[in-house]
Amino acid sequence: MKASSAKENILKKIRQALANPVPVPFPQSEGNTSVFQPSTKDLEIEFAENFTGLLGRFSFCMDERELAEQLQHLVEAKKLKSIYCNEKVIRQKLVNWGFNNFTATDVASCDASITGCELLIARTGSMLMSSAQASGRTVSVYAPIHICVAYTSQLVYDIKEGLQILKDKYAGKLPSLITLATGPSRTADIEKTLVVGVHGPKEVFVFLIDG
Repeated sequence: MKASSAKENILKKIRQALANPVPVPFPQSEGNTSVFQPSTKDLEIEFAENFTGLLGRFSFCMDERELAEQLQHLVEAKKLKSIYCNEKVIRQKLVNWGFNNFTATDVASCDASITGCELLIARTGSMLMSSAQASGRTVSVYAPIHICVAYTSQLVYDIKEGLQILKDKYAGKLPSLITLATGPSRTADIEKTLVVGVHGPKEVFVFLIDG
């Protein structure tokens, strides 16, 4: 089938452009400095303000013992009956301090899920997660309530810094999925009205432990 003249003209221009690439006019201008001003606050405060500003729930814990106590209060307040956690290290630490509410055998039947994260991004109030974590791809997005447990040592200021840390951690072989989650899921696709919890967790909690 013969291509139309308009289509042929477009393809011809594309071929010409590929054959004679135009050099970047200012090669030294890309990536030298950040477009964002450095933070003037502690990273913990910066993250908490940005995360809660996007409807996330934030709590600071001095240690794992306080984490277990606060989680118990949350379970009672929300009347959560089944919690799923696939991360053995987090689960064992909580069990050691008396929190043993892990009755869900899979994420499909749970009221809430508990995961860790790779890092926390202070500037955007985001959790940086990957498929290399024990929780995999689905646990943080499938449960109606997502609870993330993180440490202050996992805080970084910006996404660029976080991605560089992941490159170093995985020696250049990045996980197949790297995702940023900032508060509960939301969409404004329907009549431009913001709706929360349509295609992911309706509530997201971050418990930040000092350490």
